[in-house]
Order: sequence, then C-alpha cells, then structure tokens
Amino acid sequence: MNAVNSTPVGTVSPKPSRQIEWADPAFLREVERRSGAPVSACFQCHKCSSGCPVGPDVDLLSSQIMRLINLGEKDEVLESEAIWACASCEACTARCPMEIDIAAVMDTLRMMAVERKAALPGTRGSSFNRAFLTSVRWHGRVFEAGMMALYKLFSRDFFSDLEKLPKMLAKRKLSFLPHFSRSARQVRKVFRRAEEEEKSRSGFSETGPVPQERTQEKSKL
Repeated sequence: MNAVNSTPVGTVSPKPSRQIEWADPAFLREVERRSGAPVSACFQCHKCSSGCPVGPDVDLLSSQIMRLINLGEKDEVLESEAIWACASCEACTARCPMEIDIAAVMDTLRMMAVERKAALPGTRGSSFNRAFLTSVRWHGRVFEAGMMALYKLFSRDFFSDLEKLPKMLAKRKLSFLPHFSRSARQVRKVFRRAEEEEKSRSGFSETGPVPQERTQEKSKL
C-alpha cells in the first residue's frame, strides 16, 4: 500500500466540505424582526425539509436555510434558488414543532434579495414573481394573458410552452381583455403602502434604526 495514499482500493475518498463559521448576527436579527418568526428557536429536526414538495429540486433545503440564517450566511441564503422555488404551501410551517412560520421567513428572504439586488442563480422565479405582482397591482387581480406576456418579457423565454396557447384559448382559459377587480384602487393603495414600509425597513437594515419621528408618524396613519 502506498504510504502517501492510505485509502484502501475500491473505496471512495470523502469530498472536502466548506467549513462554515458563525458570522455577524445582524442578518438573523433582521430576518426575525421582518418576518416575526423566531428563527433562532430552530433546533434542526428537519421536519420542514421532509415535508417540502420542492425539496428534491432545490439547492438548499428549508432546514439548511434556517441554519444558514442562524450562522449569518447572508449572501449564500439570498443568492439561493430555494427561496424563489418555495411554493408557499406552508407545509413547513404546519410541521414545525417550534411553531416557526417558515413560509413567512421565505417571503422575507425574497424581499431582502430584491432590495439588495442579490445575484440569483436563475431568473424564472423572480421574473414570475415580478410579473404576477405587477398584474395584481394594476388590475386588482391576475390578468393571465398580461401576466404571461410580462413573464416572457422579463425572463427572455419567448418560445417555451407556446404549444399550449391554442388549447387554452379553445377552452376559454385565457382572455385577451383584462377584467378589473372592483377593489383595484384599494389594491394599488396597499402596494404603495407596502413600498413605503419596505423603504423604511431597508433604511433600518442599511443605516441603523428608523428615526423616532418617522416611527411616530407611521403610528398615527
């Protein structure tokens, strides 16, 4: 046996893994504050991951994301594919023995990724999210044909699934004219209010706490 390589013939040498150390807790604190979920209470039972319908197809499991948040690995979490592949089915939230709203954590991570313009592994998830919210904002509900057109434009994926269009039109599943909700104006106000709150939140994360005067003004609204 070679003295340099003492691994027996026929066995596979273990691959070296990247060592992750605990980093700045500011990321954990911000995720907990914005999501309202006690992420630090996670004790890695993996029940969320075992019930996740998209778990086999993503780069990080939900339990791994929770652990990385606790470790302060902001870049790895916000640049992951998993936060965009999340179906928001809330199976993870229902299975968590610590009653952590993991689905709300995923929503928060997506918002933080957009705010920080994090590098994404793919554009499909974020493009669909952007197209969906744009449609709801302007019509008060989803205008399917308009949303699909926006998605194709944002993702630059112009020709996939086109063979399904004639069938959907034949079954009257799509309309070329939008249907506006009666509460469309109220929905737009909700979006504007959300944008104002997100601006104040991003100000907290980047430059420190929001001034007391602004906090008091918001409480009076």
